[in-house]
Amino acid sequence: MSLFKRAVFSEITSHAGIVFSTLLVVWLSVLIVRLLGDAAEGDIGANVVLGLAAFSSITALPVILSASLFVAVLTTITRSYRESEMSVWFASGLSLSQWLWPVMRFALPVAAIVAVLTLSASPWAYGQIAEYRQRFEQRSDLSKVSAGQFIETDEGRRIFFAESPTRPGDELGRVMARIIEPDWLSVVTAESAAIRTEANGDRFLVLGPGHRYDLKPGSPEVRMLDFDRYGVRIESRSDPGALEAKRQKALQQIKARPTLDLIAQADAESLSQLMWRLALPLAVLNLAFIAVPLGAVNPRLGRSGDLLIAGLLALLYMNLINLSRGWIANGTLSFGIGLWLVHAAFLALGLGLMWRRVRMPRSKKRKARPA
Repeated sequence: MSLFKRAVFSEITSHAGIVFSTLLVVWLSVLIVRLLGDAAEGDIGANVVLGLAAFSSITALPVILSASLFVAVLTTITRSYRESEMSVWFASGLSLSQWLWPVMRFALPVAAIVAVLTLSASPWAYGQIAEYRQRFEQRSDLSKVSAGQFIETDEGRRIFFAESPTRPGDELGRVMARIIEPDWLSVVTAESAAIRTEANGDRFLVLGPGHRYDLKPGSPEVRMLDFDRYGVRIESRSDPGALEAKRQKALQQIKARPTLDLIAQADAESLSQLMWRLALPLAVLNLAFIAVPLGAVNPRLGRSGDLLIAGLLALLYMNLINLSRGWIANGTLSFGIGLWLVHAAFLALGLGLMWRRVRMPRSKKRKARPA
């Protein structure tokens, strides 16, 4: 490999690593904050936050890799122009078109990785996310009570809060529960709580000692009850057969379906998802190609305008792919046309930009002046 190709490949690799790390850290930060918020609201368990973050990151890697490659190629070529390094390469007999080989040499492995992620890894990750959430949904309301959290269940009709245990052997400390029934509003407080499983398999949340206050809204009637032990049977929200059917339905979500199942199904929704999975690897190559002429800038002009245009163009590309997916799902566009239309349009745009950058301006003929 020549000195030129080694230098270009090394710089693109360095820039891509920096951009990829930055985007991944930003993605994980936003994702973990959102997942922690869901855990605080009781939508997911706190013990599955890291697992969901890992699987969600796998699903986001194709887009992150595509953006990282585009920005890396763009910044490498832009830097060469602004620091007059490109003038040295041009003086050595090279042209802008000769940047395509080292750029594509880096883009082809990235496109292969994106293809593996979109066709295999991402559907598996979506399936794991659905299964994690389904397992949490299968738990009964009371079994979700954990120390230091308000848990709202049954569409807000039951709210629980438990403190950390203060005595050895207790699973939970002080517990407060508010229960809304058709005729009564009940408030239950207890010094401790524990989950017990009987010999027949029935599970109970055992409170005690504590108090229960029953109020009838719109009436002065009040009931007060002191108890040493108060057991609440933990019931599942539906029978095991229904839960299994719900789990299978969640796993059959379109994003979690294996690629071979999408090909076998061949309905509009399956074809739209298949188009999206095939479009991302092609978009990687197209974005890398378009970044070469877009990076050719005038060193005397400001840099923000060119980078803004390039970013908007890449954003338009991804949005058009997503729009084509919606058109295929609605039956407005056929699968064959939807798969290639956007890529062909942007490939033509890239070829036009490249031709405009590399063509030599014709010298104007001077008219002979009369003697």
